[in-house]
Amino acid sequence: MNTNRIIVKSVLAAAVSVALSSTVNAQTNADADDIEQIEVVQQRQPYRGDIPLKSMPQNIDVVSAELLDDLGVNDFQSAIDFASGIARQNSFGGMWDSFAIRGFAGDENLPGGYLVNGFSAGRGYSGRRETSNIQAIEVIKGPGSALFGRSEPGGTINIITKKPQFYEEGYIQATAGSYDLYRLEGDYTNAITDDLAFRVNGAYEDAGSFRDEVYSEKLSISPSFHYNISSDTSLVYELEYLDQELIFDRGVLVTNYDYFDVPLDVFYGEPNDGPVQIEATGHQLTLQHQLNSDWSLLAGLSYRESSFEGFASEVELGGRQLVTEEGFEETVNRRRLYRDYDAEDLAGRIELSGTVELAGMAHHILLGTDAYDYTLDILQNRWRVAWGVNDTTYAVNKYNPEYGQPLPDLSPNRFDSENQTSVGVYFQDQIDVTEKFKMQVGIRVDNYDQEFENYRTDPVTVSSQTQTTTSPRFGLVYEASSLYTLYASYSEGFRPNSGSNAAGETFEPEESKSYEAGVKFNNEDESLTGTVALFRAEKSNVLAADPIPANAGFSDTIGEAESQGIEVDLTAMLGEDTMVTVAYAFVDATTSNDIINADWLVNIPAGTQLLNIPEHKLNVTGIHYMDIAGKESKVGASVTYVDERPGELIDPNYILPSYTTVRLFGSVNLTDSLSINADIENLFDKEYYASSYSAMWTMPGAPRQAKVSVKYAF
Repeated sequence: MNTNRIIVKSVLAAAVSVALSSTVNAQTNADADDIEQIEVVQQRQPYRGDIPLKSMPQNIDVVSAELLDDLGVNDFQSAIDFASGIARQNSFGGMWDSFAIRGFAGDENLPGGYLVNGFSAGRGYSGRRETSNIQAIEVIKGPGSALFGRSEPGGTINIITKKPQFYEEGYIQATAGSYDLYRLEGDYTNAITDDLAFRVNGAYEDAGSFRDEVYSEKLSISPSFHYNISSDTSLVYELEYLDQELIFDRGVLVTNYDYFDVPLDVFYGEPNDGPVQIEATGHQLTLQHQLNSDWSLLAGLSYRESSFEGFASEVELGGRQLVTEEGFEETVNRRRLYRDYDAEDLAGRIELSGTVELAGMAHHILLGTDAYDYTLDILQNRWRVAWGVNDTTYAVNKYNPEYGQPLPDLSPNRFDSENQTSVGVYFQDQIDVTEKFKMQVGIRVDNYDQEFENYRTDPVTVSSQTQTTTSPRFGLVYEASSLYTLYASYSEGFRPNSGSNAAGETFEPEESKSYEAGVKFNNEDESLTGTVALFRAEKSNVLAADPIPANAGFSDTIGEAESQGIEVDLTAMLGEDTMVTVAYAFVDATTSNDIINADWLVNIPAGTQLLNIPEHKLNVTGIHYMDIAGKESKVGASVTYVDERPGELIDPNYILPSYTTVRLFGSVNLTDSLSINADIENLFDKEYYASSYSAMWTMPGAPRQAKVSVKYAF
């Protein structure tokens, strides 16, 4: 009997049944009595209440730790590629994870706004997200994300971390791979007493790159404790610490639409700048109390601080660039910067959820309040050549850059601080009108203050605002049978804009509307489950250049955008031994009105496709379980297709080519405790571009690379 097959199918069924309100852990033991044991540790997720996933009027994709382990994926950006409707965005020189959901990415000058256990972790500069403590990644689509507050209308991502367990379990894993990749990862959990358990996991990674002169090093550690104060009350504390060094890398340039003219390993930075240093520390404290069989209380505190410091040399843009000028076709002008960014983020939340019978109908109530205090301090110094001058002081050759030039002195460019404070109150009632028909109504009210201080002016310029926003939501669910459910939903939302306009006033927040309708389905034995969703989202108050001549160089909230499309998500067991997942999305995301680009002062007409958003994206992943010489084994393949998409907004003809990549993976359990895992990414060595900000800053995708891991589990 192949225990892996039984456990995987059991985990899939358990994950559906607990409706994402629990952490699911499968234990493997040589004793046959333990083969099908599934232990479900109740740890309610915030903003969720007690509503089963099948009865929620929204689409939620889940990427599990088991899937990431099978595929050999150990970076967050690659992990979310397996969900429908996700598109990669500008990675800020490889310094952060950035993504769009259903066409909307938020502020391109900030990382992707993901959550960790319902608390914001995307604000600030916390580097590339580590995966060793991830239990599951929820991609919460469309209207459902409005309940979380400050978010994009396309959706939000919530990371559920691994929690302490009251039994001994753990592993240690060593990995080696192409381009000098070396990684050591571990996880251990056990009970200290009958009421106190702990867990510690983390990773150390030292990696080179297919990009010349580019390397990274990181250390991540995440200890946590679970204390059962009583049979009804528990307290969980989690710490995340990350120390990361990365080379700032904007990618390659493309001139005259001559794609792949420049080899994809060419690096235009300066090795003598050294790596950027990133440190991030996060604390979370969660209290869960079961008031009675119907009602529970959930409270939490989160504090995160992050710092980003270092030098970087980058390809220049606009009129300061020579490579596009006649006579300078191989001369690439660079600029040099020093950045010192620091962020602090304190947040709290308390919510009450449960069910009450009123007028013969069950009301699933969720009532809560949350608040945050976020500060971002930015110090930036810069050197660049004068506009329109043929200055080659810090230039390199397009095809063969030579390093070691004298480093130019820098001058102050930015010195400012922004503080946001917000208090929100939210209420949701999902009513079981009949056994099959459900109706959801909800509202969220946020009051936030924003203050922006510019220390480069004398006296210091201070601009501030106070806003109160109301975000309603409404949904309908019709559970037609045990095999399929129809749903529809609508919500409104907002997201604060940073900075100030020509009058020194802070900006109105982005406002959004989201619509979604779909069907969730499964067959009798749930060997096939899936969701098909239609969606539309609109947002206004998008930052664009102020069109008033006297206000040249400033921005204003005059932009509008919209996105619409369809998503298909399927998971199927083909017989006893093969599992297949399909994630497809068609996304039509465009500007809704004529605007002027805030960075380039170029007109962008209505109907322009949004940056880095492919119309079509598809991932198909298959895993086959089998025995090899009596050893439990699995092999699989994952195919990803990404359609062509705009590489910059100012030039509608700069389109990143479409591409298809293939990943092969497999593992063999040599003993009950020892296994070997191998994977090959980009099997056919496809040349492609992953994302872009402009033709001068285009990030290549990784070529074929392989890695092998040895894992000892206990």
